[in-house]
Amino acid sequence: MKIICFGDSLTRGISIVKGRLRIIKQNYPNILANLVESFPSIEVINKGVFNDNSDLLVNRIDKDVLSENPDAVLINVGGNDCNFRWDEVAALPDGEHEPIVPIERYVENLTAIISEFQDKHITPFLITLPPLDPARYYRSICAQFGPSIAHWVSSVGGIEHWHGMYNRRLKQLAVELNVTLIDVRTYLKEAGNLNQLISDDGIHLTSEGYKEMSRAIFQDLNTHYRVSETF
Repeated sequence: MKIICFGDSLTRGISIVKGRLRIIKQNYPNILANLVESFPSIEVINKGVFNDNSDLLVNRIDKDVLSENPDAVLINVGGNDCNFRWDEVAALPDGEHEPIVPIERYVENLTAIISEFQDKHITPFLITLPPLDPARYYRSICAQFGPSIAHWVSSVGGIEHWHGMYNRRLKQLAVELNVTLIDVRTYLKEAGNLNQLISDDGIHLTSEGYKEMSRAIFQDLNTHYRVSETF
């Protein structure tokens, strides 16, 4: 069985290491591969790309997923969709700004991705957005783009508001399309101290965070497939 992990930097395995963004080996696809290594018939492939959003996932379905002929795909995307172009916000802190991928198009993209997989008899799984740390996230982007961002953020509810809204819509979509949802967001919140699970930029995970994310995914895959029986 071949499983593709399809997503953004949280799939790629980005974390803050010594103050800089780095790809770490302890990413969730690698850890998941270790968790299933006792089942030699399972192959896990990382197709995460830094800074990706659902628009970009649609564009690389053929190259990164369909060409691999997988049996299942774990889809984790949305954090960059609901993010903003902070350079534009900094330049016009009193202006109107919309997320990089508006929520309606985000839903359309995910629907198209899921339909494409189902048409090819590939089983899709939707993964919720992991939690973020808004305070550390804002410190990080203010350090890059300046304090004027804070004025705009305070007037619209902040990235946590948008992050939660996209996540809720993702969960609704899973029900509407009858797709299995893996709720890593709730699992991580219940796993322990989020300060130790979320990296210093407030949005990516630490190696421990990716480990917990992998455990949540493994548990749900095990339940769905009954790994001990199926593989």
